[in-house]
Amino acid sequence: MELNSSTPKEMIFFLKPETAIPLKNQPFFIPDFSEEIHHEIEVVIKICKTGKHIEPKFAHTYFDEFTLGIDFTARDIQNNIKKNGEPWEKAKAFDGSAPIGFFLKKSSVNDIQNINFKLFINKAEKQCGNTKNMIHKIDHIISYVSKYITLKKGDLIFTGTPSGVSKVMKNDYLEGYIENQRILDILIK
Repeated sequence: MELNSSTPKEMIFFLKPETAIPLKNQPFFIPDFSEEIHHEIEVVIKICKTGKHIEPKFAHTYFDEFTLGIDFTARDIQNNIKKNGEPWEKAKAFDGSAPIGFFLKKSSVNDIQNINFKLFINKAEKQCGNTKNMIHKIDHIISYVSKYITLKKGDLIFTGTPSGVSKVMKNDYLEGYIENQRILDILIK
């Protein structure tokens, strides 16, 4: 579990605007409002059709592509707003905070709920996970979010991060892998 946090009773989710996804090949610029930007590698699914109140048994039909993304988090800001019970968007939804890799077809893997993914920083492994170890299965995530928000074609859902989150520094080079295939890379500026 990220930062050794306890598992919440209900799933927590938040929104990121379109401006959180940087242009392809653009570096990630550490914002001047934070002293502690952390990386969180996550499997990202792309919704392929509109859905509301999706039952878990049908959720698998609402996405056909996936990738990796990094949920950059202003941890210093997040810690302060969590203390005050405020929403997380200020710490999570800032410009460029959600770089994503190229998409793979769901059909390219035997079981989306059993894929290995990793994050390397400067060639050293920092995070390693498998979707079978996620707190919430992908179908459950889709179903749960669709109770509150109508999902539309092209929406992206970041599914959670394994342990190993830490601060990024200028000139760090991050690479995300699914199995042995590099899916994303980004330079920190």
